[in-house]
Amino acid sequence: MSSKGFASDNNSGVHPEIMFALSEVNKGHTEAYGNDTYTEEINKTIRQHFGQQAEPYFVFLGTGANVLGIGAFTRSFHSVICAETAHINEDECGAPEKINGIKLLPVETQDGKLTLEGIRKHMKGFGFEHSAQPRVISITQATELGTVYKPDEISQICDYAHQNGMVVHMDGARIANAAASLDVGFKEITTDVGVDVLSFGGTKNGLMYGEAVIFLNGTAPESFKYQRKQGMQLASKMRFISAQFLRYLSNDLWYETASHANRMARLLAEEADKIPQIKITQKVEANGVFAQVPAQIIPRLQQEYMFYVWDEPQSVVRWMTSFDTTEEEIHHFVGLIRELL
Repeated sequence: MSSKGFASDNNSGVHPEIMFALSEVNKGHTEAYGNDTYTEEINKTIRQHFGQQAEPYFVFLGTGANVLGIGAFTRSFHSVICAETAHINEDECGAPEKINGIKLLPVETQDGKLTLEGIRKHMKGFGFEHSAQPRVISITQATELGTVYKPDEISQICDYAHQNGMVVHMDGARIANAAASLDVGFKEITTDVGVDVLSFGGTKNGLMYGEAVIFLNGTAPESFKYQRKQGMQLASKMRFISAQFLRYLSNDLWYETASHANRMARLLAEEADKIPQIKITQKVEANGVFAQVPAQIIPRLQQEYMFYVWDEPQSVVRWMTSFDTTEEEIHHFVGLIRELL
């Protein structure tokens, strides 16, 4: 099997400049648990990107960020509205429900994006003691289907949530890909449009590990630092997370890496779409390509390039590109498809 593939941007290595930042910070001693100069500096940098009221808390991984970000605003009798395909619903082993005690209310979508029409189906039972109380709307940017919310679409959801006494959580595991796709900064698709709390990811875009829970409008509960500790997400050697994000957000490295991954996804979709037997099933707006592929060639393709089958009955596969995907790999992969067909 090829050392690379299109299975997941999680499979990629660490960007060389991030690795260098880690080696540079690995010198001497400094205070633990975030009481270091690197964490102080990245907190300032994050406020430059998200607004001066932003309050970041670094954690180890994305599931931890989602669970804690949602848990900051919920109690066990609350419910969370999300897309059926959302990571919190499909890929976190029930952690949001187990840890927070909440009820997930999934909405079926065609493209991974929530709409007010879909959300309204779950807007009921307020004040009724027999019903879980809707409290959070969780959206994913970019979505698990590779699509991207436009700022006005997020704004509509946030306005609706706030009018109903709810908060909006954004799973931003691939927010860099979304921002690069829209050619905007992070603030324009988070703080400016009303998102309350963000799970800010970098692992899928060149970091080794580490995410952040960012409260965007001065809304961080006083208890959150205790929740992070109880949630086993307080890093003792936090400087190794902070140093990665410092380099990531400096000189637009995040934009460079995400833009490349997005560009490779578009190239892959364009080349694959030239093959009559291949059908691209979703808009390619970030770094994911969803394609209907003749079932008989999938196992042979997977011997050479790793990727996942998304919908087996429909023979739909998912191809993800990364910051280190090359044009040569794409052309070779598409050539193999042609050969097998």
